[in-house]
Amino acid sequence: MRWFIYPFKCLLFGFLAMQAYFAIQIGLWTTINPDSTAFQRAERWRLCTWHWTCPIQSKWTPYDKISGNLKRAVLVSEDDIFFQHKGVRVEDMQKAWEKNQQKNRSGKQTKTALRGGSTITQQLAKNLFLSSEQNYFRKGQELIITGLLELTLSKQRLFEIYLNSVEWGEGIFGIGAAAQHYYTTTPSTLDREQSAALASALPAPKCFDKTQYCRKANIHFPTRQEFILEYMDRVALAPNPKSGSNK
Repeated sequence: MRWFIYPFKCLLFGFLAMQAYFAIQIGLWTTINPDSTAFQRAERWRLCTWHWTCPIQSKWTPYDKISGNLKRAVLVSEDDIFFQHKGVRVEDMQKAWEKNQQKNRSGKQTKTALRGGSTITQQLAKNLFLSSEQNYFRKGQELIITGLLELTLSKQRLFEIYLNSVEWGEGIFGIGAAAQHYYTTTPSTLDREQSAALASALPAPKCFDKTQYCRKANIHFPTRQEFILEYMDRVALAPNPKSGSNK
């Protein structure tokens, strides 16, 4: 029996040590901005390998320097009740799973679906720490990190980190780089149409930036932009006092 207990203890210790590492990192981000994410580092390696120069664009923008138009547009596109939920939308995850099953059976994809089952916090957990590999263990780890993020950071801070780390095109990370790349402007001056266009790109940012990546992305950006423009004034930009926000 000992031959089984010892490896089990080693695995358990390694798992707990990894969670402690995640918790410490997240705790530091209450005051320190993340310098990069796991996804950014993977993209840097893919695009640059060992080269000294690299076409990675990233520029941190404080939350209060980002246009309200852009914030609302992103919420409509990715997670319209972000400030009300606790990090996970169980019904949306179930619906996304059912749609994926139907798509796999039919072999068809929809052009108008706006979001999958992941909340902004879940997307942030994946981008910050995890690989793009799809399996049940990775999904479970994503949910654990999501809980740590929600317990440690305020909703506004989570949204600030997300807007500054999410991919907006090949080698383009964060709204500071995206606003400059697409419109030669700053995040604070983005208007409604520009904001809706940028938010529509989030499910397939490389395709939005370069058509060569659109072979695998079945998405109609103008339709998404119209939807976002119609609904972006209906979302809240502050936590609901009744939601029990931690900060």
